[in-house]
Amino acid sequence: MNAPSPWRGLAAEAIGTALLVATVVGSGIMGERLSGGNDALALLANTGATVAMLYVLILIFGPVSGAHFNPAVSLIFALRRDLPWRSAALYAVAQTAGGIVGTPAAHLMFELPLWQLSTTPRAGPGQWVSEAIAAFSLVLTILMVLRADPRAAPAAVALAIGAGYWFTASTSFANPAVTLARALSDSFAGIRPQDVPAFIAAQVVGSLLALALANTLSQRLPKPPS
Repeated sequence: MNAPSPWRGLAAEAIGTALLVATVVGSGIMGERLSGGNDALALLANTGATVAMLYVLILIFGPVSGAHFNPAVSLIFALRRDLPWRSAALYAVAQTAGGIVGTPAAHLMFELPLWQLSTTPRAGPGQWVSEAIAAFSLVLTILMVLRADPRAAPAAVALAIGAGYWFTASTSFANPAVTLARALSDSFAGIRPQDVPAFIAAQVVGSLLALALANTLSQRLPKPPS
């Protein structure tokens, strides 16, 4: 999962996260405009675009940086000693910066004010539990699929996020960098800035629980063929 070049890895993480956020925010705006007030239809469009782009981004950038696009994922790989702590910290900075660029890029495409603050409330125990479960399912998917069949990782990760859009009350942000970026969009995909810290805390907790479970399960599984 380590990048062959630190700078190429950081560029891949920044660009990949920017494109991911532009997709999440942009498809949310497009879906809301075309759905005629039908939130289910808007969410379906948002989901489809996100799943497709995430799959492509992992295929493109996986060989370069590991295609984390997510500080929580980088944290887990650092804890597993698959990624140096310094690299994980730099990845988190690149991911956050990329996400912040992705939001105004989406606004620019739809001729909206570039810089906004979301007014969409996303708070309460149901939302926090949802984010913990969303991050748990995402990280568990990554860790177990990489052990079983790394070639399946792009599809598995994209599908896990797509399912999370629908089975969680929070619509599965599952990513601190994306959460921060979505706070800068007063659109279908937004989240109020004051709700961001609890989301991120829940995401970290869910990720750590997934790591603990994956470690326990992996001790009982045969090693994948070399």
